[in-house]
Amino acid sequence: MDAMIVEHELTGPWEGFLSAPAAGSSGAGVLVLSGSSGRIERERCRLFARAGVTAVSVRWFGGPGQVPGICEVPLETFVAATGLLRERGARRISILGNSKSAEAALLVSTLTNCADAVIALAPTSVTWANVGPGRDGRHHPYRSSWTWQGRPLPFVPYDESWRPKEQEGTPVSVLSWYERSLAIHADRLPAAAIPVEKASADLVLIAGGADRMWPSLRFADELAARRSTAGREAVLITEADAGHRVVFPGEVAPAPSTKFDHGGTPEASAALGAAAWPHVMAAAVCAA
Repeated sequence: MDAMIVEHELTGPWEGFLSAPAAGSSGAGVLVLSGSSGRIERERCRLFARAGVTAVSVRWFGGPGQVPGICEVPLETFVAATGLLRERGARRISILGNSKSAEAALLVSTLTNCADAVIALAPTSVTWANVGPGRDGRHHPYRSSWTWQGRPLPFVPYDESWRPKEQEGTPVSVLSWYERSLAIHADRLPAAAIPVEKASADLVLIAGGADRMWPSLRFADELAARRSTAGREAVLITEADAGHRVVFPGEVAPAPSTKFDHGGTPEASAALGAAAWPHVMAAAVCAA
């Protein structure tokens, strides 16, 4: 047991985990979300707690009573999850989203004021179609990944004709799938664009230049440009040789995937995480 932190498993209203500094709350809290794995980010919560920030991670799909896939997930789920931090005394709240959940965190910031900062790892600048089945168990026809007040958000569908180029049994890069989908559905991009220029939350964008899952650096640049049009700057941290994954100081790098090619090198992912961490903490504990 780590004497620096206290932790609790959460069972309601969703499966989750809370970790907090043993010395008491600093007034800062962060909602830590997984990407499309859907896992509970216990170790990342502990990392924040050791740094003096109360952290909560929740399962946002695939749990009891939840949508089985990332298909029309209510964004209200994330708004309500920030309430778990306020209940525990957090006065400044951040949402850290990774990949698919960065999409959700960014959207939430444009629709509500529940978060003071969004920290987006390997983000997207548009809303995408579903990843996995909806409540009806079907993957098709494509639907939005997200809803707000019961209405699906406009989204970019995937290119149905795309096929991976890698040999069977080797990790697949889906970068070209997303790039092709953006190109053939260009008419859908304006409606699906995430309007971060409307958000009041501080924004930290972290993207690797060698991402092989989707063009996160392109997306981060687009998000930063939208903020600039509103006279507000986003913090953008990048590393040319880093891939889709970001490893913060004190974290153990995940094992290479046997299914997907995330791109980059472990060294570059760690370098990106080390460069980003001071900005992450600055966003979490104080106004930018």
